[in-house]
Amino acid sequence: MNIVLEGMAPGANISEVCRRHGILQPQYYKWREAFMEGGLTALQSNKNSSREKELEK
Repeated sequence: MNIVLEGMAPGANISEVCRRHGILQPQYYKWREAFMEGGLTALQSNKNSSREKELEK
């Protein structure tokens, strides 16, 4: 997660981030995609959650 966040910082150079951490760029982009998908999933509303139903009552 820290590597992905480092690469997402304004002005970050992905090549340098990957070199510094000893990973290849395709691996970085795979991690970033998974990170973004996980965040999107976490932020999506789950209308079927019992907590949300309780709050609506």
